[in-house]
Amino acid sequence: MRFRNINIPPIPAVLLAIISVQSGAAIAKTLFPSIGAAGTASLRIGISALILMAVYRPKLTKLTKEQWKFVIPYGLCLGAMNLVFYFAIERIPIGLAVTLEFIGPLMVAVLGSKRAVDFLWVLLAAAGIVLIAPWTTNGVDILGAALATLAGAFWAAYIVLGGKISQKMDGNEAVATGMLLAACLVVPFGIFGGGLEGLTPKFLGMGIALALLSSAIPFTLEMKALGRLPARTFSILMSLEPAAAAICAFIFLQEYLSFNEILAVVFVVAASAGSTITSRR
Repeated sequence: MRFRNINIPPIPAVLLAIISVQSGAAIAKTLFPSIGAAGTASLRIGISALILMAVYRPKLTKLTKEQWKFVIPYGLCLGAMNLVFYFAIERIPIGLAVTLEFIGPLMVAVLGSKRAVDFLWVLLAAAGIVLIAPWTTNGVDILGAALATLAGAFWAAYIVLGGKISQKMDGNEAVATGMLLAACLVVPFGIFGGGLEGLTPKFLGMGIALALLSSAIPFTLEMKALGRLPARTFSILMSLEPAAAAICAFIFLQEYLSFNEILAVVFVVAASAGSTITSRR
């Protein structure tokens, strides 16, 4: 298929992935009342795995022990990141969840730097997170905030492992194999949780669209970018996620944020933008 050979520069690829995945997240939340968060995640990841396996046809039997060593944790982190994030946005607005989730990638960016100026950007981002932290009296669900933060930890691991696996095997095969492993982790939650019992042709069609927007397209774009960008640079570019999430949630779900919540998103995005401007080549 021609999709294999599409050559998009790494930075536009990351930006397109951001728009795609956040639009998908907003659409996914509309399915929660019918099939639940676990059912929606199972539908998304399961169909994504089928699509990617059909497109890229990874030769699983020819993978080396060294490649399995990296692709297994990569795939499991991919699945856990998405499942936990869906549990989070079931409780809190998408824009807030992504802002808290961004702690993970931000830590990847900071740990890759030894300059004092980068820690100033971390303080700015931390100030934004404090504005929406559950210990304030703003009514943010504590469990939802904790789940979003945990998703951020899996996101950080995904970034680091994605950069390593892209050096060990073909990026297309890596993302397809990783998605298959993610499905092995996530789909049982949908089956045993009963979320897939109410599956109808309508939901299946939405699941296919969701799989393309939220998984197949963005993760393929990200894998291509990770192979050509340092993990720290990739993390900084992903700083637009909170703003994109808030905008998409407003457009698709009419989720309104308070002044403090909007300010928190601005702080996190500004911190990452500042880190981008002051970063070395």
